[in-house]
Amino acid sequence: MEHITLLLAIVVVTALVFDFTNGFHDTANAMATTISTGAMKPKAAVAMSAVLNLVGAFLSVEVAKTISKGLVDETGIQPEVILAALVGAILWNLLTWLVGLPSSSSHALMGGLIGATVASVGVSGVNGGVVLTKVLIPAVAAPVVAGVAAMVATRLTYKAGANIDAKTSRKGYKAGQIASAGLVSLAHGTNDAQKTMGIITLALVAGGALAPGSNPPVWVIVSAGLAIALGTYLGGWRIIRTMGKGLTDLQPQQGFAAQTGAATVILASSHLGFSLSTTHVCSGAVMGAGLGRKGGVVRWSTATRMFVAWGLTLPAAGLVAALAEFVARQGDWGVAVVAAFLVGSSAAIWFISRRQVVDHTNVNDVEDAGDAAADEPAGVVTTAIAAVTPPPAGPVAADTDGDDSLKTTIPAPVAASGAAPTASV
Repeated sequence: MEHITLLLAIVVVTALVFDFTNGFHDTANAMATTISTGAMKPKAAVAMSAVLNLVGAFLSVEVAKTISKGLVDETGIQPEVILAALVGAILWNLLTWLVGLPSSSSHALMGGLIGATVASVGVSGVNGGVVLTKVLIPAVAAPVVAGVAAMVATRLTYKAGANIDAKTSRKGYKAGQIASAGLVSLAHGTNDAQKTMGIITLALVAGGALAPGSNPPVWVIVSAGLAIALGTYLGGWRIIRTMGKGLTDLQPQQGFAAQTGAATVILASSHLGFSLSTTHVCSGAVMGAGLGRKGGVVRWSTATRMFVAWGLTLPAAGLVAALAEFVARQGDWGVAVVAAFLVGSSAAIWFISRRQVVDHTNVNDVEDAGDAAADEPAGVVTTAIAAVTPPPAGPVAADTDGDDSLKTTIPAPVAASGAAPTASV
């Protein structure tokens, strides 16, 4: 193993902590629809996702190369910069997890790295062309492509199953959801676990433990895969609830279409080395599947909050990372202050989350007053139901056939003065 100093060891451990938060933050990407439709039990779903994330981490290193070799100029980066970048990314992951918003762990990491690099060596340390072509353009295009693909796939799925018994169809598509969810988990491992591999490799190069241009060592690949798998197993239940129930109501056919479309986009991007956000892809696919079913709706108030979080991810993580870099560069005491701030802030967020626990026992509940779906205005489905609501209670028509058994008693509306209701027969 490479010679690692104390500072490098701190950076590597912090990177693995980020990988862990990435795991539970992004579990929803693979398993939210599978859990919300009842295709799998929550604990079984996250366990399967964890194993496949670990397997996926060993399939490719193309995205890791983008992070370690392309995003910033590795020759001018110090380990303190990597530490600061990770602090910004971890805190953003935890804050968005606390409020149940599926934001991008990938963009949090990149925003932190860009912000810390700019604070350390200036704008010249960032490769703008790589940021544009392999980060920003995929960030916009990927959810749109995944959404359109999922919408088309949903419509085709319903047409193909139009003459199949509803019970048989649901059973078959639930099985298909399990397979497609596994594919998304595998794809997530090939894309997101590599980001941590890339950041650790960059730190080792910055600290002189690896030569510039090196690929991730085997121990880095193994440790990153294990960290993201463990985080995935714990489950980011708050975000699973939002993506599974807060954005739209999915049937098994839609869940299957959403996951298949998302997995295709993620695997293709991993092969090309695009460090896109799996959260953006999967969220776009869920919304596309919601729109693909006749009468389906997307809860745009929840989607709007999610879009705002997406837009804030890069600058917010970058700003925190820049401030952390300024403190960390002051010396050992600065590094200690940054580390203490990260630990203290993380602990505070965790204690706040205990006030309203969301776990595998209540992840599909949407009755909480603060739930994203609870405050959504009436949509197409709600309006349609309202159109066939029975008329207000009152006297029923007289019995014309002489059958008293058909008579009923219906309470009249309570008067404004508070008088007791009367009954009519």
